[in-house]
Amino acid sequence: MVTSFDLPGGLPAPEDDGGAAHLTGVTMSPVQLVATSGEVVDASALTGCTVLYIYPMTGKPGVALPDGWDEIPGARGCTPQSCSFRDHFAELKQLGVSQVYGLSTQDTDYQLEAKERLHLPFDLLSDAEFKLGDALRLPDFVADGMRLYKRMALILDGARIRHVFYPVFPPDRNAGDVVAWLKENNV
Repeated sequence: MVTSFDLPGGLPAPEDDGGAAHLTGVTMSPVQLVATSGEVVDASALTGCTVLYIYPMTGKPGVALPDGWDEIPGARGCTPQSCSFRDHFAELKQLGVSQVYGLSTQDTDYQLEAKERLHLPFDLLSDAEFKLGDALRLPDFVADGMRLYKRMALILDGARIRHVFYPVFPPDRNAGDVVAWLKENNV
């Protein structure tokens, strides 16, 4: 069994810049996203309770992260965040979550490597064309010339955003925070 990855100490915590303040109550746009399963997921057609966590990018073993990555507040920790959702997946399902998805701007082939390597029991969604991000005005940043989303998690009721976790830090606790919120709000 793959274990979660530890984060280095001293990472700068992101501050709430208000970039996600507009999202609660918003209905997902009719955007088609390719999943690592090969399925196409229409964000506006989601049903039940969905957890959608959004992350900048997963690294690949042996491939250097962008220059200064650890100095960008909130950038580091995509693998620990994904592993956290993997490790809490059964509990999320028991709490009534219909589906869990991770979303980034990386292409599907890149995401498929991470899904397989990390043994994720859920799909990752590619927004490489920024269709969902632009429609929802997701907060983003640029590193090494790449446009990436800032880390967050959304709880959806059908296609409506019910709750937003932003900023997320440390990322390896995100799934536990989602579980606690779901329990507290009887979802």
